[in-house]
Amino acid sequence: MTLVKSVLAATAFALVTSTSAFAQRADLVLGVVLEPPHLDPTAGAAAAIDEILYANVFEGLTRIGQSGEVLPALAERWDISDDGKVYTFYLRQNAKFHDGSAFDADDAKFSLDRARADDSTNAQKALFAAIDTVEVVDPYILKVTLKRPQGSFLYNMGWGDAVMVAPESAATNAEKPVGTGPFKFENWARGSSITIVKNADYWGEPVALEKAEFRVIPDAAAAVPALLSGDVHAFPMAPVGEVLEQFKADPRFEVVVGVTEGETILSMNNGKEPFNDIKVRQAIAHAINRDEVIAGNGMGGLGTPIGSHFSPANAAYEDLTGTYPYDPEKAKALLAEAGYPDGFSATLKLPPPPYAREGGQVIASQLRQIGINLEIIPVEWADWLSTVFKEKDYDLTIISHTEPNDIDIYSRPDYYISYQNPDFNAVIEELDVTADEAKRNELYRKAQEILAKDTPVGFLFELPKIGVWDANLEGMWHNMPVQANDLTKVKWKQ
Repeated sequence: MTLVKSVLAATAFALVTSTSAFAQRADLVLGVVLEPPHLDPTAGAAAAIDEILYANVFEGLTRIGQSGEVLPALAERWDISDDGKVYTFYLRQNAKFHDGSAFDADDAKFSLDRARADDSTNAQKALFAAIDTVEVVDPYILKVTLKRPQGSFLYNMGWGDAVMVAPESAATNAEKPVGTGPFKFENWARGSSITIVKNADYWGEPVALEKAEFRVIPDAAAAVPALLSGDVHAFPMAPVGEVLEQFKADPRFEVVVGVTEGETILSMNNGKEPFNDIKVRQAIAHAINRDEVIAGNGMGGLGTPIGSHFSPANAAYEDLTGTYPYDPEKAKALLAEAGYPDGFSATLKLPPPPYAREGGQVIASQLRQIGINLEIIPVEWADWLSTVFKEKDYDLTIISHTEPNDIDIYSRPDYYISYQNPDFNAVIEELDVTADEAKRNELYRKAQEILAKDTPVGFLFELPKIGVWDANLEGMWHNMPVQANDLTKVKWKQ
């Protein structure tokens, strides 16, 4: 912290930039905390992929707007059958992939069939499980028939995992992404930055920016001087910690604290002892002081406490933080009932974000008070994805799940948390076929209550979106309903 404040003081007067100097500017440098493992949104769970590519390089049939609404994208409109099972999409006839090939219904069919195939590597394959058939009616009309009505189908088609790809380039998108968006991929300097440039042949409204560089800057010690010096113009999720208040007081910057869909949790491996015992999980829940975790989360003490896997910004949110109130003595009693009167030892694997690394120190201290001794193991993001998420080789970890409305992840049989509850699964199955908003909200609340009671994970807080950017910029998203840094409306003020 001393280093960051020293850098702040030393550079506070170094940036002297007038509004007119930026008037004609068309380039942008954004800071991001995590580097994506690859660049294919349809083949990876890392939010860092969508944060760079969603809406910028790749597009879906639909897209999700900054208020969480479903908007047309490569499908300009659609019809829905009376029984809610048949969706007819009318595709844009002037859309092209960045390699110059036309986008049409054959590409859309290929994309959906690829995502739902038996050998699909799509991290959100469940999004496509309701699809029965995909048919090309004519070159720009696609008919999708569902096995059952699905109230969230159009929303699901707006996820980054459902973007459209071409058969000619799908296999190489991980290294050289080819989409239909308003920006084209230009360069990936591994470990440093990813650059995209304006697509002059874009089918829709052209973007104002000619070039955008996403620069990987993982911590406050580097992020603060990068912003102050002007090397980085914007940090949509700024890891500036306690220095945030000083940015708020500096007229050169705009600071916006918004909301995300990021449920930050202490994930427990329910598939192994002792975390397969609900009494152990309840003990851990009672041992967590959320206020302390938020105060020490490396994000300036920002974040909203949660008691289940749901965003407080959602109309169906229910405050369940009181289900297992902070009570270390009750936690010790539950451990004794579970057969661990002297506690036990476990590992806590922490990925790079400050909310995990710094919040993990707080969690370890709290669990130590009830006899659970944690070995903290820092892991890089690629290692977390392979060992924790894919191989389930972990005891505990801290992660923020930023996918929208993703409470259904606890019903997935092979998910890394390894939680199983038939009653919860039944609620999710009913939710999947329900279109009525009031009924869906009722089911969402029921699902939240089951999770809060079973505590398959330790529910901590909703990740805040702390944006810091040059005051001369406009069009940056204030909230993050999807894991995206959408640059389609971003420009320098004239």
